[in-house]
Amino acid sequence: MIKFKNILRICLLSLFLLPSNNHAHSNELSNISDATVTTILASKKNLSENDKLRFERGVLQTQKLWTESDGKTPEFIDFVEKNFYVEGQKLDTLFEKIQANLEIINGHFNKMMLDIKRPVALEWGDITDIDRMFDSYNPSAHLESDLYKNKIAFIVILNFPYYSLEEKRANEDKWSRKQWAYARLGDLFTSRIKSRLLQDFAKVNSEADAYIYEYYIHMGNIIDDEGNHPFPKELKLITHWNLRDELKSQYANDENGLKKQKLIYSIMQRIITQEIPEKFINNNKYDWNPVTNQLFENGKIVDFESEPNTRYQKILNQFESLKNIDEYSPSMSTYIQRKFTGEMEMSIEEVESLFVSFVSSPTVKKVASLINKRLGRGLQPFDIWYDGFKSRSSINEEDLNKITKEKYPTPESIKKDLPNILIKLGWSKERANYISDKIEVDPSRGAGHAWGAEMKGVSARLRTKIAPNGMDYKGYNIAVHEFGHNVEQTLSLYDIDYYMLNGVPNTAFTEALAFVFQMRDLELLGIDSEDPNKHSLYVLDNFWSTFEIMGASLVDQKTWMWLYDNPNASKEELNIAVNKVSIDVWNKYYAPVFGVDDSNILGIYSHMISYPLYLSAYPIGHLIEFQIEQYIKGKNLGTEFERMAKIGKLTPNKWMREATGNNISTAPLISETEKALKRIKK
Repeated sequence: MIKFKNILRICLLSLFLLPSNNHAHSNELSNISDATVTTILASKKNLSENDKLRFERGVLQTQKLWTESDGKTPEFIDFVEKNFYVEGQKLDTLFEKIQANLEIINGHFNKMMLDIKRPVALEWGDITDIDRMFDSYNPSAHLESDLYKNKIAFIVILNFPYYSLEEKRANEDKWSRKQWAYARLGDLFTSRIKSRLLQDFAKVNSEADAYIYEYYIHMGNIIDDEGNHPFPKELKLITHWNLRDELKSQYANDENGLKKQKLIYSIMQRIITQEIPEKFINNNKYDWNPVTNQLFENGKIVDFESEPNTRYQKILNQFESLKNIDEYSPSMSTYIQRKFTGEMEMSIEEVESLFVSFVSSPTVKKVASLINKRLGRGLQPFDIWYDGFKSRSSINEEDLNKITKEKYPTPESIKKDLPNILIKLGWSKERANYISDKIEVDPSRGAGHAWGAEMKGVSARLRTKIAPNGMDYKGYNIAVHEFGHNVEQTLSLYDIDYYMLNGVPNTAFTEALAFVFQMRDLELLGIDSEDPNKHSLYVLDNFWSTFEIMGASLVDQKTWMWLYDNPNASKEELNIAVNKVSIDVWNKYYAPVFGVDDSNILGIYSHMISYPLYLSAYPIGHLIEFQIEQYIKGKNLGTEFERMAKIGKLTPNKWMREATGNNISTAPLISETEKALKRIKK
């Protein structure tokens, strides 16, 4: 799931990253003339070539963000004269002090957010109105404004200017680690966003998150056409994650697995179209047949109101909040650009091209044909989640549940076992304890997530779903994934050479490293497949998972493109649009593979509601994970994982070359899948 990372970066970079030629605000143009800048630049005659270039860039970028409230021309000239440092000890000291203080600021704001959100994020009983109010509060909303007012932001801009993505790519093999750290500091102050807008986004994002956290389906109240209740009475699943995982688990159920899968598929479709009865959501008072969409109370059909497009209103709220920031971004004027070119450092055109080339590959139909044979039936749309290539696919999930519930009855039992997990994965006892001591485990209200510390001395949090009778296998599988995030978060914070390089290039990379953990979940339980085709099955599973999530990512991207084309759309219009986009993507890339037209299933992903444009991180993460797995084959996982986690926040392909020797590509996975298909005939 989601890795929560770096509050300052999220606020200043992910949402609002601007190129260096932007003004402070379209209505608050700089009060410093170009003639003044020309005079200032001419005044520095004895600078080295590097300092001269840095000075020119820094002065120009400072000019663009300086407004009358910061001072008139004499104050600007005086500020530049007193606060520019040439390369050497003084500049190094300035950098060290700034990054040290940013760690303190990041860390404490991050801890405040972490603690404030506990009543909503964790299983702490009922959520009250005041809990929701605090959950939507962003204590760092005024930070950027404050740092401009006291001129710290301008000192950073002047001495550590911003470089565009194109410039970073041109220099990625030339810069030293220190120069990279300088450049990442330059990413932080490239705009001036009103704190009100930051707070507005925090509020609507929190509300969307809470909506998903509480969107449970009581599966024991689902009935089929004969009035039977196929699912256990106590089973309660959050959308879409738990519904998907339950659907996956039914591939091992030869008795009535297909029947249950079709019911879950119908539930998902009703959620996407918003035809689901509103009073059935998170309510076990009624029985519901999702196929006929009939609601029953005490065996009698009752009338109901459908969910009033709440799902789509949550998307609209976030869109409107983020769009309000566009006017501050004349050169990167949409959230789409800021998310991809800014945060991911991969343009949406690059990402879309990568995805389309993969989902259109002839290899997809070959894998689908193999799945068809293994299932012994025609493919259904929900077979995008086919789970039969995994080692666990032949194991009854109830048996796995018994193992995990006995092994992990409480958060404390998970915490205690973290060092053992790392030792099994190749870490020494000393390093396993070093890492695990910096990670705490919490019982999550939702499916689970990881939250990094952002400051040395504070623990990362592994938040995972634990039922009163212990952790079931689904929760365990997610927990292993989230633990992978935590290990990366911890190593890239505590063991990195420069704080400004902590983390990874973008969320796809931390997803990739988490996938490396997750794929070994059964191995960690002592259930390791002896199948000689184990590697080939892993390749096929990775390929199919990548194919699945790329479709959802394309729907996410195209939905946001539609929103920008229709900025005044109603929630009803957005509902129609998302369903149309989902069907269009399906019909173009998936129907030729499945032989079924007009499915809207790619629109079910909860990320679209609570994590705007996050989905693309997953398929890129799968591609990265596969290349990492190919590289570490035969090597010690712990050693290689640590090395990669400490590469830091470079550009994506620079990181990949340092980690594996190659750029991000679909070719290795497609090529290896073709080999696997030759080895696996059924």
